[in-house]
Amino acid sequence: MGLTKQYLRYVASAVFGLIGSQKGNIVFVTLRGEKGRYVAVPACEHVFIWDLRKEEKILILQGLKQEVTYLCPSPDGLHLAVGYEDGSVRIFSLLSGEGSVTFNGHKAAITTLKYDQLGGRLASGSKDTDVIVWDVINESGLYRLKGHKDAVTQALFLREKNLLITSGKDTMVKWWDLDTQHCFKTMVGHRTEVWGLVLVSEEKRLLTGASDSELRAWDIDYLQEVEDLEEPEHKKIRESSPGIQDTPEAEDGTFEMEETPEDRIVSCRKAGSIMREGRDRVVNLAVDKTGRILGCHGIDSVLEVFCILSKEEVQKKMDKKMKKARKKARLNSSTGEEEDLEINVEMTLQDEIQRVTNIRTSAKIKSFDLIHSTQGELKAVFLLQNNLVELYSLSTSLPAPQPIRTSRITIGGHRSDVRTLSFSSDNIAVLSAAADSMKIWNRSTLQCIRTMSCEYALCSFFVPGDRQVIIGTKTGKLQLYDLASGNLLETIEAHDGALWSMSLSPDQRGFVTGGADKSVKFWDFELVKDEKSTQKRLSVKQTRTLQLDEDVLCVSYSPSQKLLAVSLLDCTVKIFYVDTLKFFLSLYGHKLPVICMDISYDGALIATGSADRNVKIWGLDFGDCHKSLFAHDDSVMYLRFVPKSHLFFTAGKDRKIKQWDADKFEHIQTLEGHHQEIWCFAVSPSGDYVVSSSHDKSLRLWERTKEPLILEEEREMQREAEYEESVAKEDQPAVPGETQGDSYFTGKKTIETVKAAERIMEAIELYREETAKMKEHKAICKAAGKEVPLPTNPILMAYGNISPSAYVLQIFKGIKSSELEESLLVLPFSYVPDILKLFNEFIQLGSDVELICRCLFFLLRIHFGQITSNQMLVPVIEELKETTILKVRQVRDVIGFNMAGLDYLKRECEAKSEVMFFAEATSQLEEKKRKRKKREKMILTLT
Repeated sequence: MGLTKQYLRYVASAVFGLIGSQKGNIVFVTLRGEKGRYVAVPACEHVFIWDLRKEEKILILQGLKQEVTYLCPSPDGLHLAVGYEDGSVRIFSLLSGEGSVTFNGHKAAITTLKYDQLGGRLASGSKDTDVIVWDVINESGLYRLKGHKDAVTQALFLREKNLLITSGKDTMVKWWDLDTQHCFKTMVGHRTEVWGLVLVSEEKRLLTGASDSELRAWDIDYLQEVEDLEEPEHKKIRESSPGIQDTPEAEDGTFEMEETPEDRIVSCRKAGSIMREGRDRVVNLAVDKTGRILGCHGIDSVLEVFCILSKEEVQKKMDKKMKKARKKARLNSSTGEEEDLEINVEMTLQDEIQRVTNIRTSAKIKSFDLIHSTQGELKAVFLLQNNLVELYSLSTSLPAPQPIRTSRITIGGHRSDVRTLSFSSDNIAVLSAAADSMKIWNRSTLQCIRTMSCEYALCSFFVPGDRQVIIGTKTGKLQLYDLASGNLLETIEAHDGALWSMSLSPDQRGFVTGGADKSVKFWDFELVKDEKSTQKRLSVKQTRTLQLDEDVLCVSYSPSQKLLAVSLLDCTVKIFYVDTLKFFLSLYGHKLPVICMDISYDGALIATGSADRNVKIWGLDFGDCHKSLFAHDDSVMYLRFVPKSHLFFTAGKDRKIKQWDADKFEHIQTLEGHHQEIWCFAVSPSGDYVVSSSHDKSLRLWERTKEPLILEEEREMQREAEYEESVAKEDQPAVPGETQGDSYFTGKKTIETVKAAERIMEAIELYREETAKMKEHKAICKAAGKEVPLPTNPILMAYGNISPSAYVLQIFKGIKSSELEESLLVLPFSYVPDILKLFNEFIQLGSDVELICRCLFFLLRIHFGQITSNQMLVPVIEELKETTILKVRQVRDVIGFNMAGLDYLKRECEAKSEVMFFAEATSQLEEKKRKRKKREKMILTLT
């Protein structure tokens, strides 16, 4: 076998240049006991925690591959639930930054996450129309709620009752009874998608935001189980909501007077609407934790802030109204007598929900979060469309509060997509330029060193010496900047159209530019006298022009500086001699224009990338096409050779960067990570680093490792990854009696659950083999009449010489709690009888009773028919019944005893602290008495 060519692997090193991505939402998080200082924002597949005061990133919660779509902090502030594009949910600890729990249940992106009041349960809604309630403590799914016909937009737990409210794009708001796990009420009062949902006024009122400028308010009445039969239903409802007049039916037809079954739990009736100023749909509707401040925004840059008044404040307001009305009535009464006039003042919804102010941000709002302090200060943090985080504060106690912008995170990224990247000659500085600004980054720390405003940049490079940079703009200008001062030194009108490409000459004395005005211009560096100072400064002067018939898209010098390659809009690449500008070769073959190209370090090859998704490798001697490679699934946007090699990278609109070998025409590896089309990248002069930029606003750094990459292994890994994906996409295992595709369970078949099931099967098989060996061994010992040594299984030895049954238990304990049910569901029935016998043994020993019971009940539920019809298993089930009831009772007693003990200790502590408190109070009283007596004595002596 011949020696294979070795390549070195490039790996993802970091994501930077991104402040917050658009798909998820921003939330305040509590860190180090401080509220209102730190925010969590989605950043592609990661979550960044920003310090708003210092304007710096302090923690990164590392994701895997999928983009983050929703964030929700836990009520205790210690955890953050993160929802992803593929429907998985991970719970991160904010103390360690580790993701401890993963829930897989949804088939599409997560659209909402909500914890209940104590943080023990988490409801997740998704684009797959399902709502799943997860048990956070036990790390498992509780149940799946099906009923919505389109993506779920919001979910809310009620504090007092075990109910859940969800809204969806199917125009419905559904009420779920979590005790019975069914939908008992559907509100159909909306004509368009319901985008937002909040509970206010001690959960007596529900506010919904839809695709119009109304916020609809609904009065909720929770009806008691034991009802007063003398009082009719509608009277009771009318009394409990004083602002509502006698309306037998709301305008939307959502309230019927006859008592329907669902009205026994809760009844809703429309209380009116609040008009928003925005005319478009509600994007986000949220209320702060105290339930006093309501915020709402559409697809513009204005957040409307409302204040929800308490009962006392509403009463005060009504009294004032009453006074005014009485005064008016007295003045209007012609008799002028002081008589009690009957005055009726109606309370409107506008009296209860007051408009406070509008907060106008610097760009369109994507999401926001509110925090309201006891001093009446409101903090509102915004994630904006242009990669920006802003914090505003306003004092709600003032009569006309003005929002003040207190913090802004801008330095960590560009406002728009980065269109050009360059490395400095020492591999340390990275230049990135976008539509309005140019930034210089330190590659090792990923900190932004300089920010300079510029025009819309399309191409750039560091001037030799790395003290100046030149960028080419969309308007055809060349802009020359000094890095030390950050000043713009000079602007030169170079082309009449967009300046698409620049190439530095190999002798480093000048460069060439190509633009949309069908010309290629040659420039030389020169030193000119600076008017402002005595020293000379760098400038450029045009030396020659090459006029062509088509727009120039890309230019590139050959390393010997003999040839110049020019890519034109007519899909060809023309090669000219640099000295005479005479035509040498035309490379014809692409079906669409060549967007990018590069010449190898030895000048032997030229690689061209086109909008027709192909990359062609040509010889520069005769212009012959060596190979045409179908490189990407969309346009090839950028192409660069790795210095000192015939390897090159290409980037495409299909979100991938690929490395190729131009000698063997092999695809070496794919760098996946970006979530939108890639615009450009830069390879460092050493070839150790690649920086890429994308429409997802992130910059990614890729690093060359010392790890050799073998193509066969790489292909094998790709096939494995494809297989794992196909396993997850296969049909879910159906439970007998269920229709296919109708999954009752909360889990989802993933490669992890399949592997867990395989581990269980292997353990059972090992247990069968070992028990058979034991029997044989006993028979041999009996026949020999002496003890014969038993060979031990190496796997059992590795676990510390445990018994086969203990090994099975270890395997069960090793399965993640969230994957347990799904793993058992995949398990063939032939293994179940052995498992049930083992479970009986485990429960009798009292080992892991909770886990074993959970597995046992699940197996009984899914294989009920087969187990009951199997005569062999009847005695096992009977025995299990007795032992299980006995052991569960014992466990319950232990837990009860522990609870009682903890309660007793709590009371003891409280009693102690109270005694201390009284002792302190009495000693203070004695001290006061003593001081008073002293004072009286002094007065007496003076008199």
